[in-house]
Amino acid sequence: MKADPGAEAATAPEPEPVPSPEPEPEPEPQSKPQPAGAVPAPEAVPAPDAAAAPEAGPVPERAQARSRRFPSVTRDTARPEGSGRAVPGAVSAPARQWPMLSVLAATALGLLVMAIGHPRIGCLVMGAALIAASAMRQLLPSVGMLAVRSRFTDVATYGLLGVAITMLALVMEPNPLLEIPFLETAVRFTVR
Repeated sequence: MKADPGAEAATAPEPEPVPSPEPEPEPEPQSKPQPAGAVPAPEAVPAPDAAAAPEAGPVPERAQARSRRFPSVTRDTARPEGSGRAVPGAVSAPARQWPMLSVLAATALGLLVMAIGHPRIGCLVMGAALIAASAMRQLLPSVGMLAVRSRFTDVATYGLLGVAITMLALVMEPNPLLEIPFLETAVRFTVR
């Protein structure tokens, strides 16, 4: 007996298998607040069971060892360079941040000298403090909170601001110490 050729065409095509939805990742447990200065404990990674058969899937991210290196592709905000200390942790907190404290102290001294009535000397002290900050950021391996952005950006920013403040102190009236020929013309042209 022959099968009817139309009967084969009349059968419905088989539905394609639907992939099962991937399980949602488990939420990370909330950590308890720690006191200031406490070092957080490393995450506990369960030891692999030697008797268990190896799984075919990839190793979960939590079970992989975490590296302290920056990733080659950044997916989040990079941690600031200034979080490092200029001196080992056994030293007191102010001594660990000596680069930042020295720049702040020199700037405060410059402001105090300006308030006393010597603006040129005060500006020179503040400009020198910023130039010193630029030099420390370039030469020292770790400068604590003086590191705000990348090394190049910090050196350029501190250096340019320090040179600008120093130049303004040198051309300050009365009796400027530095004569810039086009400066007076430029000021008269812009401020009529």
